[in-house]
Amino acid sequence: MRKYNSLAINDPNDLIFGKSLYPVRTRRGLNIGGNIVYPELNFTLPPIQINDNTFPDIRKMYHQITEDACIRALELESDGIVIEFESLIEMTLTPRYSIELTGIINEVLENFYQKKGLKSALRITPNDTRHKLRPPLMRSGKLLADIFKSFEGCAREGAELLSIESTGGKEVHDDALISCDLEQVIFALAVMGTRDMNFLWERIVNIANQTNTIAAGDTACAFGNTAMVLAEKKMIPKIFATLVRTISIVRSLVAYERGAIGPGKDCGYENPFLKAITGFPMSMEGKSAVCAHTSPLGNIAAATCNLWSNESVQNIKLLGGYAPIVSLEQLIYDCRLMNVATKTGWAVEYSKLMVDSDKSLDTQAFILAPEHVITIARTVVEKENYYEQAKTVAIKTLEIVDEAYKNKEVSIPEVELSWLEILKSQADSLPDDENTFIEQALPKIDKSKFIKEDYEL
Repeated sequence: MRKYNSLAINDPNDLIFGKSLYPVRTRRGLNIGGNIVYPELNFTLPPIQINDNTFPDIRKMYHQITEDACIRALELESDGIVIEFESLIEMTLTPRYSIELTGIINEVLENFYQKKGLKSALRITPNDTRHKLRPPLMRSGKLLADIFKSFEGCAREGAELLSIESTGGKEVHDDALISCDLEQVIFALAVMGTRDMNFLWERIVNIANQTNTIAAGDTACAFGNTAMVLAEKKMIPKIFATLVRTISIVRSLVAYERGAIGPGKDCGYENPFLKAITGFPMSMEGKSAVCAHTSPLGNIAAATCNLWSNESVQNIKLLGGYAPIVSLEQLIYDCRLMNVATKTGWAVEYSKLMVDSDKSLDTQAFILAPEHVITIARTVVEKENYYEQAKTVAIKTLEIVDEAYKNKEVSIPEVELSWLEILKSQADSLPDDENTFIEQALPKIDKSKFIKEDYEL
């Protein structure tokens, strides 16, 4: 098991799109992180029942979308393409669906590689379906078995990059978000989440090793992105969503400690921090993901990406064509501009423009500026255990935001200003020792919502 005690990237100018310290090479010729940004297309079905009766039509749809995407990528002379197959819940509950669709997508990609030379890779992201039970069984049962069955079956059918949006700790985190309870957020992410990540990723990495595929990484989408969406709807303060984002670094890093090597999954806006710590390439999403959700991170997210993704788009008809192909075209043009900036020596300047266009308008964007990413990431590697990392990250994030606001470098809605002091008080009151923290936090949590033994509590 790896343990990171220093940063892989220390210079903000080196934390940049296209480039990573340890590129990932795929079997069909992509060099992810080797000074080039590739588009990563994620698509899904329009509203449709998924069962044996509709599955023939679903198979045809996935085949057609993939074929059309490859054709358009060739027409636009893309350097390559990544397809993410983010399986729908029914496809993880019935693994033969996701396995068969993986084979269909991979066959199309392989044909275009052999016949047309189109470089490509396929990422599989099964759902974390464990929360369909209440309280969820996190370490046993059919739901968990089917997740691993999907991973292994899809890997053997051609999926090369293995990812998941895991949800360990969500049982506590959802309530912590609504109540803006920093103590419980840290408990959910740094105590429960990290223990679940260790359990899951030991097994996912083993599957990758057995199938000669790549353990790519996890994402705290269920935590950080939920907070971001709630903040966009003004249901929680943006400052609190900013804290959730940086604390989630500690949780998502576990995948790389266990052996993942990237490219990290697109909806992890904690990925720039992980890239600074590990040196591995990362997928990111921003303005091109508005088909799935809004965010205040439209341009700045691209500043450090190695793959540029659209998140997920339904296969519906637009004036310009079907939405996945429209989305792919947008991604390709974005990647083309970034790659030309790299080739002509203007990458740093272009990256700074993307950063500066977003960072002063929202604290969630501000902390993604490379200089702040490196400062916050350094606090992670300087601490030994997950709880200490989370506490220190929270304190450092609030310091950076507070100083930036006082220097008029970032705007904070007036209604949220009181939250700076409230959250600093919450952070300062946290104990230094993890065991003391657990003893203090656990009695306040509704233990009927989770199984303590599944989190080694």
